[in-house]
Amino acid sequence: MSDALLLLIAVGFPFVGAVAAGLLPTHARNSAAWLAGVVALVGLAMVWAAYPTVQAGGVVRHAVAWMPSLGLNFVLRMDGFAWLFAGLVSGVGALVVLYARYYMAADDPVPRFFAFLLAFMGSMTGVVLSGNLIQLAFFWELTSLFSFLLIGYWHHTAAARDGARMALTVTATGGLCLFAGVLVLGHIVGSYDLDVVLASGDLVRSHPLYLPALILILMGALTKSAQFPFHFWLPHAMAAPTPVSVYLHSATLVKAGVFLLARLWPVMAGTEAWFWIVGSAGLATLLLGAYIAIFQHDLKGLLAYSTISHLGLITLLLGLNSELAMVAAIFHIINHATFKASLFMAAGIIDHETGTRDIRRLSGLNRFMPFTARLALVAAAAMAGVPLLNGFLSKEMFFAEALSAQGPLPLLLDILPIAATVASAFSVAYSLRFIHGTFFGPDPVDLPRTPHEPPSWMRFPVEVLVLACIIIGVLPAATVGPYLDMAAHAALGATPPEYSLAVWHGFNRPLVMSLLALGAGVSLYLLLQRHLLKGIEGPPLIRPLEGRRMFERTMVFLSWRLARRLEGVFGTRRLQPQLRLVVSVAALAAGWAVYRRGLGPGNLVPSGIDPVLALIWVLGAVCALGAAWQAKFHRLAALILLGGTGLVTCLTFVWFSAPDLALTQLLVEVVTTVLLLLGLRWLPKRLDIPGARGGEAITITRRLRDLGIAVVAGTGMAALAFGVMTRFPPELLAQHFLERAYAEGGGTNVVNVILVDFRGFDTLGEITVLGAVALTAYALLRRFRPAPDSVDVPEQQIDQSRYDVAHPERNDGDTAADWLLIPSVIARLLFPLIILVALFLLLRGHDLPGGGFAAGLTVAIAMILQYMFGGTQWVEARLNVLPMRWMGLGLLLATGTGLAALLFGRPFLTSYFAYADLPFVGAVPVASALLFDIGVFALVVGATMLMLIALARQSVRGHRAAVPRPADPSARPAPGSAAGSTLAGDD
Repeated sequence: MSDALLLLIAVGFPFVGAVAAGLLPTHARNSAAWLAGVVALVGLAMVWAAYPTVQAGGVVRHAVAWMPSLGLNFVLRMDGFAWLFAGLVSGVGALVVLYARYYMAADDPVPRFFAFLLAFMGSMTGVVLSGNLIQLAFFWELTSLFSFLLIGYWHHTAAARDGARMALTVTATGGLCLFAGVLVLGHIVGSYDLDVVLASGDLVRSHPLYLPALILILMGALTKSAQFPFHFWLPHAMAAPTPVSVYLHSATLVKAGVFLLARLWPVMAGTEAWFWIVGSAGLATLLLGAYIAIFQHDLKGLLAYSTISHLGLITLLLGLNSELAMVAAIFHIINHATFKASLFMAAGIIDHETGTRDIRRLSGLNRFMPFTARLALVAAAAMAGVPLLNGFLSKEMFFAEALSAQGPLPLLLDILPIAATVASAFSVAYSLRFIHGTFFGPDPVDLPRTPHEPPSWMRFPVEVLVLACIIIGVLPAATVGPYLDMAAHAALGATPPEYSLAVWHGFNRPLVMSLLALGAGVSLYLLLQRHLLKGIEGPPLIRPLEGRRMFERTMVFLSWRLARRLEGVFGTRRLQPQLRLVVSVAALAAGWAVYRRGLGPGNLVPSGIDPVLALIWVLGAVCALGAAWQAKFHRLAALILLGGTGLVTCLTFVWFSAPDLALTQLLVEVVTTVLLLLGLRWLPKRLDIPGARGGEAITITRRLRDLGIAVVAGTGMAALAFGVMTRFPPELLAQHFLERAYAEGGGTNVVNVILVDFRGFDTLGEITVLGAVALTAYALLRRFRPAPDSVDVPEQQIDQSRYDVAHPERNDGDTAADWLLIPSVIARLLFPLIILVALFLLLRGHDLPGGGFAAGLTVAIAMILQYMFGGTQWVEARLNVLPMRWMGLGLLLATGTGLAALLFGRPFLTSYFAYADLPFVGAVPVASALLFDIGVFALVVGATMLMLIALARQSVRGHRAAVPRPADPSARPAPGSAAGSTLAGDD
């Protein structure tokens, strides 16, 4: 199998499986589990298929050109370190799928659960296999998104919703910081390619921007791995189903942060800043998490804080600037994944079979669940660092590094071994509490369920993981040794230093520390028995610093108090002040740039102004001023005058031989004018207070101020355009596109070739934004119910007969007035003709004026005519308008056209041009950009129609709300009709 196919399957197959799982019926439990299991096993097989290459020190790599000019390529890269993490993601994922099959309840929407789980698996695999920093940041944010969905899976509970919101807020904020840090790091190196970055450590550490880049990247890593002071979100994520906790908190989500620290260790480590920030965060997290874990009464809460502590241990090792500490960190990552996943599964089994996870209610389960008790006992012993188990080995390596650490402050290094021993004693104490409080003591009473052993296949993943704890602990060099050496070599970028995985190293200081920690942990647990039996919530001493309380206070301050103050200063419910603020800020920013750099005319002499064109511009200026003046008195007249300025702009484009722009401008004017007419009715009334002192003077002052802002902004744009055009001749600016439009884009219409080829990525982004705007407008309008006092015409002055004539589809007699009969017939006859014109514009757009955007607007005009003369109900009953499907089809076509180029090894959105020899027709030019243009066409049609339908229905609803209608049951619209219904099956 080729490297490209191997890596693409490893990353892409989970997303394909997620889509397939999401399409399964709600209660297709077994099918979803089988599908998820196959996907996880295929991913594991791809990882093992790459082993021979990475074991020999090679790198499996596949790069696809995306936007080479910006240094953005889709790069998948697997070395020994990425191989280890990818194996954990897919291997533990396969065990979690099997466990979840028996854990999830029959009434849970299990396919949705596995869809989220597989999407998260693909995102995490993308993080560890990314060979481009921007790409890594993208997958990083995907892990935050899908973990949010997994944590909030039981969204009917408040705890799940709050935990998911907290996790997303913290990790996504850190992800934004990581993205900013990645941009700074790429700027320093001059490339976002991971291979180039990893080879530029000296350059990065000596650069003035090293510290900002370090802080931003560490914000992303520390928030994701729940390091102090961002540790508080992880315990609240325990509201998720236990399989989610197993996966996210043992091998994936929280390990992403330490993965990033280790991945960038050759580049960012080795400085005092790294030592202080990473080491201090790790040490504080190690002690704080272990201490709080002792006092948790919820089994999953105890394991969550123990996870925080162990992540702090790994972070502390990575912060010591030692290669041996890096090896110890990687080893503990492996060990922690095994014993922590098995313990979470054991906790889930206890909850599943007894109905509770509260240690205060559990005791004596050893007699009811003996096999589960023994498995949990071994896993907890591994977590506590008991000899002959894997946790003991990596913890001894940690002790050795704590004893030999070197840094700027000797006093701190003297404290480090003591802190390591204390934290290890805490881990012994909470491990003892997990086992003793749950499985020993008297028989439990008043449990929701009678305890018993789980199904054997539900226990099987725990058995596999516990067996790994034992085998690694007894035979470390023979089992995990080769993989650890391979991962350490790749992470360090060099041969790792000498280290030993022997079980017995003699009676040395690390062994003494281990024995002290074991003894102190047992003693501490016995001393705390009386306090723990009281069942007091939370640990003593630090209860006022509870993380959730601090988070909620911060959120209240940011989202309520600060936001309200900023809204009071800058916000307004009126559009005009918002536009005034935006234009003023833009003018000031541009003025500052001109002041700093200067702006003057170029060497080219401008030609004279044609009197006819000058007259046209004068008419446009008069229309603009008239629209501004009439807005105070008559909004309809202002809208008509505003259309006049648009028409003048259209004529200007024609004058300067820009037919594409003129055609688009004309179509936009028609569509926007109709949409504004539909929305005009719902603008709020003007509040003219009779007799108000100084009211007229205030109005004149405001208008003069707005006129001044408009003049400044318009003059500035004119000066900027004049400065540019007198420096570069028009033919020079266009020469590049004129020479390459047909040769490389296959079209003679340079404007359209620019839109669908040269600047295709911009166009894709613009139509995506257009679709988002249309969805937002529909979402706002679907629940909008205008009050009668928001209508310009008072309710008592509405003539019911005129309303029924203007809206024949709402007339009880279902008849139209004679004066509307002929226009409606003409509009219906024109419909197919306008559609033909739209198709003509679409197909000719690559060579002659036209294109997808113009064609889409033309279809929108055809539909608008039907709404105007046929009515909402008639149009939707006969034309079956499905705007959301149009929008989805358009985005799929446009994106799919760009992705198709990747199949041929070309950058995203690279177009293909050739001649097709058709029978009886001859050679016909064929360009792949036509498919992209069709996607633009479909999305423009869908977005315009979505907004039109929303506004049209509001007009009908508003009339019906404002006009008292006869109480006739026969006139009530049928279910599913256009009167207040959804979008013809689209919603």
